[in-house]
Amino acid sequence: MLRWFLVILLSLVLISGLAPLLARLGLGRLPGDFRFRAFGREWFLPVGTTVLLSFIAAVISHVV
Repeated sequence: MLRWFLVILLSLVLISGLAPLLARLGLGRLPGDFRFRAFGREWFLPVGTTVLLSFIAAVISHVV
């Protein structure tokens, strides 16, 4: 369980770090990506982008 927690944490950090690059590619504005303001801060939950990138990674791993 700890391994999955680390994988999810690292993937969220990676996606957050690459958010400006992904926004230029149009991946931050997919249906299912949520942006909202709460507690004086803007929050971004890239659910649609995460599903798309997971699908691409699965296809690549299946081909290789």
